[in-house]
Amino acid sequence: MITGGRTDWVAPEITLVVGLGNPGPGYAGNRHNVGFMVLEELLRRVGGRLTSHKAGADVLETRLAGRRVVLARPRSFMNVSGPAVAGTARFFTIPPTDVVVVHDDLDLEYGVLKLKRGGGEGGHNGLRSVSACLGTRDYLRVRFGIGRPPGRMDPADFVLRDFSAEQRRELDLLVDRCADAVEQLLTQGLAATQNQVHEHP
Repeated sequence: MITGGRTDWVAPEITLVVGLGNPGPGYAGNRHNVGFMVLEELLRRVGGRLTSHKAGADVLETRLAGRRVVLARPRSFMNVSGPAVAGTARFFTIPPTDVVVVHDDLDLEYGVLKLKRGGGEGGHNGLRSVSACLGTRDYLRVRFGIGRPPGRMDPADFVLRDFSAEQRRELDLLVDRCADAVEQLLTQGLAATQNQVHEHP
């Protein structure tokens, strides 16, 4: 449900929370897979496991922070995540405005969290696929900053590399904080969560 025009969102009867990443152990530690990492933390908190769904994602329908949610991880590669996200949303009759996508963001410094609804994809092919398949950009995003690549490194190479040793020392804490932000979004809405998370990085 959207209240106050486009300025706020409060959790509806059921919300779809998707973590973006690439499947397979070879990608598990990549910067591009931080959405999967946050989803795993949410699964740990609810004590649940994902099961294969015909929509092309691994899903769990559960309660998180007292709210009914579907947690989902596309089985497809990042750049073609959209069909699985849209298919899962359709199956559970969840409108795009009640879809929350957790993803890496090159435009934010490492560890910075930002939440928003709508807007562009910033060159993120996973988001581009999701937007195309949902037929709108007007879904919620939880953005996990991974920083810009050093020197002239291609961003496509940067996101497919693991976090640095120094970054990994903080990674668990930051993933935990991002999972907290997802829970807060569900319980307090978008505006209140933005106010707290953006002011207290």
